[in-house]
Amino acid sequence: MTDSGFNIIKFLKSAVATGASDEHLKVGHPPYLRKNGFIMKTNMPNLSKEDLDRAILEIAPSAIKNDILSLCDLDFMYEIDGFSRFRINYNRQIGMPSLVIRNISYNISKLKDLSLPEILHSIVEAPNGIVLVTGPTGSGKSTTIASLIDYINMTSQKHIITIEDPIEYIFNCKRSIVSQRQIGVDTKSFADGIKYSLRQDPDVIFIGEIRDKETMEAALKAAETGHLVLSTLHTNDAIQTINRVINMFDESNRYIIRKQLAETLRATIAQKLVYSEKEKKRFPVCEIMVVTSTIKDYINKDNTDEIYSLINDNTIDNMISLNLSLAELVHKGAITEEEALEQSNDTPELEKIFRGVYNGTKAYYE
Repeated sequence: MTDSGFNIIKFLKSAVATGASDEHLKVGHPPYLRKNGFIMKTNMPNLSKEDLDRAILEIAPSAIKNDILSLCDLDFMYEIDGFSRFRINYNRQIGMPSLVIRNISYNISKLKDLSLPEILHSIVEAPNGIVLVTGPTGSGKSTTIASLIDYINMTSQKHIITIEDPIEYIFNCKRSIVSQRQIGVDTKSFADGIKYSLRQDPDVIFIGEIRDKETMEAALKAAETGHLVLSTLHTNDAIQTINRVINMFDESNRYIIRKQLAETLRATIAQKLVYSEKEKKRFPVCEIMVVTSTIKDYINKDNTDEIYSLINDNTIDNMISLNLSLAELVHKGAITEEEALEQSNDTPELEKIFRGVYNGTKAYYE
C-alpha cells in the first residue's frame, strides 16, 4: 500500500471543526469520525501502517516515544495548544497499530448549556459523601462531571483533587484550588491517589472511575472521613449502581459495605444521550436518585428493588426517572415520542406517561 501522506495534526483540527466527538484510525481503512453518536466514514485515502506509525510517534508523550510502537494498549493525552485536547487510546488490531481518539474541549459547559437539570448543583453542594455519575461509554459522564467540578470551583472556597487516567479537562483555579493528578505520572493507582490525597487537605475528591474493590474501599473511607467524593461507574441506573458497588466485595463483607454505602451515598445520576433528528444533535436524559432516609433503609436491608418506585413517584426530593426525563424532552419538543421510546428501558410505562395516565406525570410537569 502506498503512503497517503496522512497528517495527524491537520486531520484532528479538521475533525474538531466538523463537530465530531471521536476519531477512529486503523490500517487499511480511511479515517472514521463519530458525530452525534453515529460512526461516519470519511472520503480520505486508506491509511497505511506507515501513516499510523508516523502519527503515533508525532503525538506520543516524549517519555514513551521510544517504546510505544512495541506496546499493545495505552491511554494518553495530546494537546494542540490553543485548539483542543485529545484523549488517545493506542491499541493493536490483528498485529496492526490503531488509534481511537476522544476530543476534549478547553471549554467547560454549564449545566444549562448541556440541557441538564440545575438540581445537580445542589447535589454537589453536599459537604461530604459519594455522588456517582453513571452510564455507558460515550454518554457524557466526563462532560457532566467537569461541569459539576467547575461549579464547585466557581462558587466555593475549597480544595478539589482530581485523580484521573488520563487527565481530561483542565481546570483553572477560581475560588477553589484544583489539584489534578494522573495515574502513572503523579500517583501509582486510583487507590493510592485517594489514600495520599487524604493528607493533602482536600474538600472534594474526584476519582476518574471506580474499577475495583480497592478503589471503592478507598472512596468509602474518604467519604466517611468528611470529604465529598465524585466518581463514575459504567452502570445504567441507580439500582444497578448500588448492586455493582456491593457485589465488588466478597459475600462475607457485603453487610458492612451496605451499611457504609447507605451512610455515605448522597446521589446517583445515570445518564444517556438521545439523538434528535429534528435538532440534529443529542440531548442528555438522566435518572436522578437522591438518597433519602427511606432509600438508606432499603440499601441497608438489601431491598434495592423497592427504590425505583420512590424515584418514579418522588418529586419533592428532586428525583426523576429516565422515563420522566425522556417525557420532559418530548414535552419541550426536543425529541419525538418515537425517539424517546427507542431509548426507554420500560416502554409500556413511557407509553402510559404519553397517554397521561401515569400518576407521576401531572405533578412533574406542573
